[in-house]
Formats: sequence, C-alpha cells, structure tokens
Amino acid sequence: MPDCVVLFKRLLRDPRVPRRAKVMLVLAVPYLASPIDLIPDFVPVIGQLDDALLVAVLVAFVVRAAGRDVVTELWPGTQGGLSALLAAARSG
Repeated sequence: MPDCVVLFKRLLRDPRVPRRAKVMLVLAVPYLASPIDLIPDFVPVIGQLDDALLVAVLVAFVVRAAGRDVVTELWPGTQGGLSALLAAARSG
C-alpha cells in the first residue's frame, strides 16, 4: 500500500494524467484514509478487500486515461509489485 500512496502522489503531479483521473484519485484518498468503510477493516481478510478493490479500479481507470507507460514509469516499487497491481487492475 505505501507504494500505491507514492504512485497516487506522482500521478497527481504528472501533466500527462488527465484531469478526470486526478479528480478520481483525489476523491478516493479520503475514503481510503477513513476508518469508515463499506466493510469494516476489523473483519478478517474481506475488511481490507474493499480498499484493495478501489485501488485496483482507480489504477485501471488511470491506465485507460493516461496509459500503462505512465503508470509503469511512476511506480516506485518492485517490478513484481507493479505486475500484481496491473493484474489486479485488469480484473478489478
């Protein structure tokens, strides 16, 4: 998740990312930071699933809007982490 936070910050600053994608990212941050979720985090496994699903949907949206190359370039983590994120985005 820390790599996703860095990615979101970088995406917000990048001029290649369309405004509508930036708006979606800004709107998602309070939800992700909020202790109030659709499924409370104290519920084992599925408690974090709604946050992970939202991140996957956001990344999929940004990939469609800005391009996979932009997301790949701005990803701060490992190649394996990026592959997992992009795979989740495809299925999310």
